[in-house]
Amino acid sequence: MKLVSYNIQYGFGADGRYALERAAEVVAGADIIALQEVERHWQRTGEDDQPEMLGRLLPDHYRVYGPAFDMDASTHGDGRIVNRRRQFGTMLLSRLPIVWSRLHLLPMRRMTARLNTQNPALECLIRTPAGPIRFLSLHLAHIDADERLEQLDFLHGLHRRATGAGGPWSGLDDETHRNWTNGEPEPECPLEAVWMGDFNSEPGSAEYRRMTDDAGASEGFVDALVAAGQTPDAQFTHVRQFEGRIQKRRLDYCFVSSALASRVRSTRVDNDEVASDHHPVWTDIDLEMPAPE
Repeated sequence: MKLVSYNIQYGFGADGRYALERAAEVVAGADIIALQEVERHWQRTGEDDQPEMLGRLLPDHYRVYGPAFDMDASTHGDGRIVNRRRQFGTMLLSRLPIVWSRLHLLPMRRMTARLNTQNPALECLIRTPAGPIRFLSLHLAHIDADERLEQLDFLHGLHRRATGAGGPWSGLDDETHRNWTNGEPEPECPLEAVWMGDFNSEPGSAEYRRMTDDAGASEGFVDALVAAGQTPDAQFTHVRQFEGRIQKRRLDYCFVSSALASRVRSTRVDNDEVASDHHPVWTDIDLEMPAPE
């Protein structure tokens, strides 16, 4: 199964040109797609509804959009209100149905000198042939390492409690006349998870160590690049000019829970793509059959 994570910079490429269809073309071959920086009704992107547009551009995928925040973007015409919200967030698309999803708003710190925004983690349950897995498309804070560490601690707390807390609902429907469960059994909420996204931190950082310190434990995570037999700094996903020199950084990752690490076959970054200022991270993982007993 092919996974891809891509911060699409709301459709603006490294060349400064806005073309959302380019980003869609880049990820179209993946089975599960985690996108960051997807927006609705912003002036800079022509008031486009990007989740809707991406749905049309990727018609073979189910989709869920998770806005981290929204602002009023309503208009008035012909004596009536056209109610719209200006939104910014993450998205997950899958060739397999997305059984359930929920959005986690990550802890944030108020800034004064630089712009800081609310960051999200969109959690989705997908029933793969290898079993149910929770996939997260997430975007950590871009300014402060302490804020990112706080966000990771928040997410790890949710992860550790996953099987005990359950999914979006649990228990027996004791109000069957209201049909709360739609006649369905309690949905799964397994420990197995894949986190994909823009972590805004490099290998060797405190944030990277926080993700991998418990790699050997059942609740821990493994860098998919390491699981595929490479070193953490073997690839880069972002290039920038910094203090007069070119800086290549690995900011985008796929982390898999420990039980899934042996299933990772390969991972690569497509550094030739210019549809965004970030590069897409591809992971090939065997989720086609249950693990042997």
